[in-house]
Amino acid sequence: MIMDEKEKTNETEKEKPTENKDDGIQQEATTELDRADSIAERQKRENDRREELLTREEALAARKAVGGVTEAGQPPEKPKEETDEEYTEKFLKGEENPFK
Repeated sequence: MIMDEKEKTNETEKEKPTENKDDGIQQEATTELDRADSIAERQKRENDRREELLTREEALAARKAVGGVTEAGQPPEKPKEETDEEYTEKFLKGEENPFK
């Protein structure tokens, strides 16, 4: 079947999108809104992640502070025994008091 010119013109007109300037502005606003929403969502996820990391760092710091100062299980340090010569030198310099 051969279509006449009117039918071809009608079909091409149906295929063309209608241009509505108001619709374009609405579409741009929606696009900007969607973009802002996605940015806000990413920021929220990042803030939640940072909060979790901060909580973990605080717990680790607390464990280090508590765990690092305990002396349980450590052998007591023995004082260094001085030789007679070292004691005499300290006594002559006034660093050692024999009457403590």
